[in-house]
This record gives sequence, C-alpha cells and structure tokens, in this order.
Amino acid sequence: MKRKKVVLALGGNALGRDVEEQKETVARTARVIVDLAQQDLDIIITHGNGPQVGMIQDAMDNLVVMQDNYKQIPLPTCVAMSQGYIGIDLQNAIKYELFRRGIDGKVSTILSQVEVDKNDPAFDNPSKPIGRFLTKEEAEINEANGVHCVEDAGRGYRVVVASPLPVRIRELETIKTLVNAGHIVITCGGGGIPVASEDGKLVGVNAVIDKDNASSLLATMMDADYLIILTAVEKVAINFGKENQEWLSDLTVEQAKQYIAEGQFAKGSMLPKVEAAIRFAESAPDRHALITLLDKANDGIAGKTGTVIHV
Repeated sequence: MKRKKVVLALGGNALGRDVEEQKETVARTARVIVDLAQQDLDIIITHGNGPQVGMIQDAMDNLVVMQDNYKQIPLPTCVAMSQGYIGIDLQNAIKYELFRRGIDGKVSTILSQVEVDKNDPAFDNPSKPIGRFLTKEEAEINEANGVHCVEDAGRGYRVVVASPLPVRIRELETIKTLVNAGHIVITCGGGGIPVASEDGKLVGVNAVIDKDNASSLLATMMDADYLIILTAVEKVAINFGKENQEWLSDLTVEQAKQYIAEGQFAKGSMLPKVEAAIRFAESAPDRHALITLLDKANDGIAGKTGTVIHV
C-alpha cells in the first residue's frame, strides 16, 4: 500500500522565540512529528522564521553600525542562516526522539531556494515588516535611500519588503529523492530563500515568501495527500472574537472563498493560511488541508478536530 505524504507547516509556537527557548520547544515538536511518522506517513516539514530571521537581521545591522569595515548582509543570506540553525535544532530533536523510541529513522535538512517572479505585483507594494524598530529619523534616512519603511503599531518604524508568491522550489528533486529514501525532510524554512532567475543564474531578492504559500506549493509539487498548517488555534473560526463566533470543522473550497469575500479572516494571521489551504486542496482530487494546533495534529488527521478544507 502506498504511504501517504504529509507536508507539516510549523508555526512560530512550535519553535520558540530565541536560541535557548527554541531548543526546549522543538523537543515537544519532535514528539508530535515522530507520532505522525509512526503512522506510516512520509513527513516533509516546513517552518516559519519570523523571530529568528529578525534576530539575525538585527545582529547584522548592529554589526554594520558598530564596524565600518562590514557591509550590509542581504536578507536572503539572513533567511539562509535561519534555515540552517532552525533546521539543525529540529533535525537533532527528531533524531533523538526516534532514538528514544528505538526507531532507526533518517532525518535531513535541505537549505532551499524558492523562486519568485521578478514582475510579481508585490514588488510594487512592499508590505512585510522585518528587522528592528527604527526611529523616525532612521526611517527617513532609509526612505531617502530608497528603502521603504512603515510605522508599526505605535512601536516605531520598520523596513518593509515585498512578499511575492512562490513559483518554483529549486531543490524539489533533492527533496523527493530523500523522501523516497525514507527520510523525514525539513525544508523551505521561512518560506525559502527568495531568489529570481536571471538567464539561469539564481539571484537573491529582497523579499519574504509567506511560509504557508511555500508549503502549499511544496505539498502540491510533492503530490502530498495532506497539507497540515499548524497555528495558535485548534480550528478556524468565523466572527472571530465576537459573541457569535463559530468554530469550523469542515470547509469546502467554495465556502472558504465565500468567507474570504466576507472579510472573515484577518490579513496578518488566518487569511494567508486559509488561502494556502485552498490552493492545495483544489490542486488535485482527494487533497485535504488541515489547520489546527501542533498538539492536535494527530487527532486532526484522524478527523477528530481541526478545520479540514477540501473540494
């Protein structure tokens, strides 16, 4: 019998906010992942990197300020750094959990480049805040140098970059080879290292790819059976936070699109997850997307909880 493939998109709550907290948090995350692997599922893991890449960017920015002989580190390089150190912590935690259970399992991390279209309209409207908070004066200097900044929730100014849609995962064949060889694969961290193709040469671009969009594309290209998007709530809700709030267990693609048209999902949180789930669910017959809590992933696959989105 063919093993089912699952792309598991980890949210920030599965990783922690700093180096030490991450090591503690991924141990719990690894237990959930190995539980899934023991159900004879092929597992491909993606993850966010918001706090981590921000920390790296801040450190690099501060280094440039303190040391005149250092140059600015490009954002794609910071994403690559975050993929490496998040990946190794996850990889080691999963390997230890497999060892603890007496399972001879294989785990690999693939630094992945995700191609975007240089003509994506997102580049004309940068909207994704990154890096440290700036003073108004620092923001004005950036703007004068062509670096877009926005005021962020009354806490100061931040640089904003484009968030284009992913169009191609450049390491896809390597990922397939490892999955087919029985590896749990960690890849597309932080949405992938954003690149564009210039006459066959991959060039980093100043952008952030949404992790859930990259996960949806990966799940589609891997011919996965499930895309599981893990977040801070057990189910998707409509009228969220209101007296008539309603938790949803089952959503067709058409119902989900209608709720989006009604403005039911917040742009900065649930909306991109639902949109990514829709793209995967409608990409081929019998594909299901699940949105739920990390600790409920197993119950979600069993149909006991979470929000399932399907055609």
